[in-house]
Amino acid sequence: MSRAAASRDQPLSPKQQRFVSEYLKDQNATQAAIRAGYSKGTAKQQGSRLLTNADVAAAVNKGQRRVAKKAEVTAESLMAELEQARKLALKEKQSSAAVAATMGKAKIGGHIVERHRHSGAIGTYDLSKLSDDELDRLEAILGPLADTGGDPGGEDEEGG
Repeated sequence: MSRAAASRDQPLSPKQQRFVSEYLKDQNATQAAIRAGYSKGTAKQQGSRLLTNADVAAAVNKGQRRVAKKAEVTAESLMAELEQARKLALKEKQSSAAVAATMGKAKIGGHIVERHRHSGAIGTYDLSKLSDDELDRLEAILGPLADTGGDPGGEDEEGG
């Protein structure tokens, strides 16, 4: 029986568990091996060997999934936090905080879309010295803007 097959479903040693814990901190096998107590001189080889061990790799994957799930921020979780803040603000009669939380929920829900208008001087450029190839590239870049009056979404056009 191969060593990899023999190691399957074996509990990790305390040193292997420490390696997994340390590896999850920064994804650096060599440093994790050193912090777990392996020799600095062999840490690179030990880290590589440990990551190819089926049980250690499974523990690393499980830990990575746990960390990712813990760190996950969703629109739903943000909405719940804002609702909590809104309720607390109403309870404490903090109307501006309640309005801010409500506005935050509206933004996350897509009910408020912030639009920015840019204004100011528009420069003019002498394009007569550009080659045909340069003009073609410029037209490819600016063409969609010219077709929509400067609004690539076409939202400023009537009926658009």
